[in-house]
Amino acid sequence: MVASADLHASIDLYNLSRDMRSVDYEPDQFPGAIFRSENPKGVLIIFKNGKMICTKTKTEADVKRVLEHVAQIMSKYVVEVEK
Repeated sequence: MVASADLHASIDLYNLSRDMRSVDYEPDQFPGAIFRSENPKGVLIIFKNGKMICTKTKTEADVKRVLEHVAQIMSKYVVEVEK
């Protein structure tokens, strides 16, 4: 299953990837950070404009759980909230 979401905020991907082992960010190769969630299982591609793509989930409930889990973590890395 694949889903997209928007946090409506700019995200500091550099510090997110520095602080979280489960996040890979190589801006020279790809503009998004790759966040691997183990529980619930899923992979998110996160862009600095707050847009996300969720993959590797099996159900809609899993998508919601992954997005809620990651949104809580990323709240510390919000640079600017959209108005």
